[in-house]
Amino acid sequence: MVTGFLITRLLLPGVLQVIRRAGFLRPNYRQENIPLGAGLVFLLTILLAAPLLLLGSLLNRSDPATVDFRTWLLFLFGAAVFTALGLLDDVWGSRETTGLKGHLGRLLAGHLTTGGIKFIFGGSAALTAALLLGGGIGNVVVNTLIIALSVNLLNLLDLRPGRAGKGYLLVVALLLPQTWPGLPAYLLLLLTGSLLAYLPTDLKARAMLGDTGANLLGFFPGLAAATLPPGSFKYAFLAVLLLLHLIAEKHSFSQIIARSRILNFFDQLGRG
Repeated sequence: MVTGFLITRLLLPGVLQVIRRAGFLRPNYRQENIPLGAGLVFLLTILLAAPLLLLGSLLNRSDPATVDFRTWLLFLFGAAVFTALGLLDDVWGSRETTGLKGHLGRLLAGHLTTGGIKFIFGGSAALTAALLLGGGIGNVVVNTLIIALSVNLLNLLDLRPGRAGKGYLLVVALLLPQTWPGLPAYLLLLLTGSLLAYLPTDLKARAMLGDTGANLLGFFPGLAAATLPPGSFKYAFLAVLLLLHLIAEKHSFSQIIARSRILNFFDQLGRG
């Protein structure tokens, strides 16, 4: 976690400067133009940390789990794919069509949107990861749904400063006891450190994660949950994801949060 925090602290000012110089600024919910796609710093942090952590593991094999190259590659593969799909949506996406149902409707009508591209290729990436994890057809279906829905859920939360980050931290708090000790838990902590270094910038509305960052925040917990053996926790995790998506198609998360004193308290926590 410390490694992720320090690398992100070093990278973040430069990443934000690059975004500003490119003029990639978008209005946030308060109509203030701020850098979009700042969540790219998560992928850059992971790509810098990976060789350092792998080299340390090879030199000191006290924990064999950290030298699980197959799991490393799955996390790195997904991180690159879902960050790229998120960046595509941030750069070329239109807000005329929203929601999973809306993008699917446009796709079935023969109109390709960036959301449709995310659905097709994100779904393909989730299925690929699930197939590589192995197991029977039932396990592959469960794992594909967990990964894809986890990615989309964090996108749905990313409508107010810090909300997606807080959602990630909540999910990780539930997953860590289930995945510890093991490489998925270590990688969740790596991303958690990176998020904690970035989160004050997001809470103060100085930059937006964009789908670039929200996708990655959703993918890591999704894949970590998918690595768990079949059992009650895993099925309950999937059931909650399905329920939240059904709710999101009927109601606005922002409105639900605003009506709840407890949820609204945590939603506002840390904002400048």
